[in-house]
Amino acid sequence: MSIETWASVGVSVATAGAGVWAARSARRTKPQERRDDFTAIATQQGAAIERLERRDRQREEDMEKQRERIADQDAALGYLQRWVGTLVGYIRQAGMEPPSPPPMPDGVRDYLDRIV
Repeated sequence: MSIETWASVGVSVATAGAGVWAARSARRTKPQERRDDFTAIATQQGAAIERLERRDRQREEDMEKQRERIADQDAALGYLQRWVGTLVGYIRQAGMEPPSPPPMPDGVRDYLDRIV
């Protein structure tokens, strides 16, 4: 083997060694992977928090609608109770006896006592 062959083998080995060293240094390190994992987890948590906030806002809107509906129902029941009272009073003034009301559950009685 001539000197040029040995020189060329030496340069090839040096080039291969430099390539391996460059590939090793360009590889991701554990701290980089952990940092990237943290970023991915933080992004996922941010998305999950946004979903929970949307659900919470939706539930609050639903609760507000229910409160309005219950207030409207309360007003309607109060109106009907006053109307029935007026009718019963009118029937009694006419000298007649109104029909007896159907049996009322205790929960309804307590509720009607609160709205009058």
